[in-house]
Amino acid sequence: MYHDRIHLETLLAKAGCVPDPATGAVVSPPYLSTTFERAPDGSYPHGYIYSRHDNPTRHQLEDTLAHLEGGQACAAFASGMAAATALLQALEPGSHVLIPDDVYYGVRNLLENVFTSQGLHYSTANFTDLEAVRAALHPNTRLIWAETPSNPLLKITDLAGLAHLAREAEARLVVDSTWAPPPIQRPLDLGADLVLHSLTKYLSGHSDVMGGALIAREADDFFARIRMIQQTAGAVLDPFSAWLTLRGLRTLAVRLQRQCENARRLAAFLRDHPRVKRVYYPGLPEHPGHEIARRQMRDFGAMLSFEVDGDAAQALAVAAHTRVFMRATSLGGTESLIEHRASIETPPTRTPPNLLRLSIGLEHVDDLLADLSQALED
Repeated sequence: MYHDRIHLETLLAKAGCVPDPATGAVVSPPYLSTTFERAPDGSYPHGYIYSRHDNPTRHQLEDTLAHLEGGQACAAFASGMAAATALLQALEPGSHVLIPDDVYYGVRNLLENVFTSQGLHYSTANFTDLEAVRAALHPNTRLIWAETPSNPLLKITDLAGLAHLAREAEARLVVDSTWAPPPIQRPLDLGADLVLHSLTKYLSGHSDVMGGALIAREADDFFARIRMIQQTAGAVLDPFSAWLTLRGLRTLAVRLQRQCENARRLAAFLRDHPRVKRVYYPGLPEHPGHEIARRQMRDFGAMLSFEVDGDAAQALAVAAHTRVFMRATSLGGTESLIEHRASIETPPTRTPPNLLRLSIGLEHVDDLLADLSQALED
């Protein structure tokens, strides 16, 4: 296929650039219509019925994301958590889900407060230890949920090894790859069955879109069930957000390149700072997952966390004194963000109270370095 012969960066640069047949416009317009005309015989000659079921702009985004990840199919949702919900809803009652011990707290909350009462079971394991994962598998494990790098401790999971365990257990492997989008990591190439993305983050890239997506290696019966849930339950991505995400994708490769470069500089600076107790960044050679990250990632990402040498109050004080970094939740935008992560996570949280999480943006790296330097000295 044409898509298999060109580089991913070329696919990204042309995301959404399908000339409009009516006008010749190089960039496809957003199709905001909620309904579509029938032919005189009652059929739908253009293939669209109602936008909850399918929409030309959302369809274009889903097709683009599937190609970027090397998958056969994609379903786009109103948020990353809506995508996670549809995936869990697709499991049979009585299924067991294995998650990392440091999984994104929203996923743990979803399982604990919604799905355990609906017949799903879950447990946790240290996903940096494949033998611990093997020991934690149950006879009814149907889904292994990985997140690498993890949020906010940036643990690295060996995806090829985990995929082997999933096949042995006859379970599906889903990878939340929000922190490492396609230019730097493609989990399906490493054996995963599904990839989850919060489109809100790097893929749209400008902190102005809410969305999520599930990409499947195979368009099998399980994905058909996810698609049915998407269309029937209705938590679909709206067409304008799909159009904005396509626009954001066109600069993803160059944005990530700059963001990763900045992150490497900042991680090295923080590692050597006397007020920093520990830095979590897989690009540092001393990171325990560094060698695995080198094998399965093209770069080390633009997220990092660090522990201030002090308590929660001292960490909050550092965040309070930043001037270039903005104090806000989320990540992956053009602006650099700083967050005291334990303050937002619900108990029980595994996040150290003195930890600050950084999302590195596109600002000049010297300004970011100077900002952290003065904030740590105040």
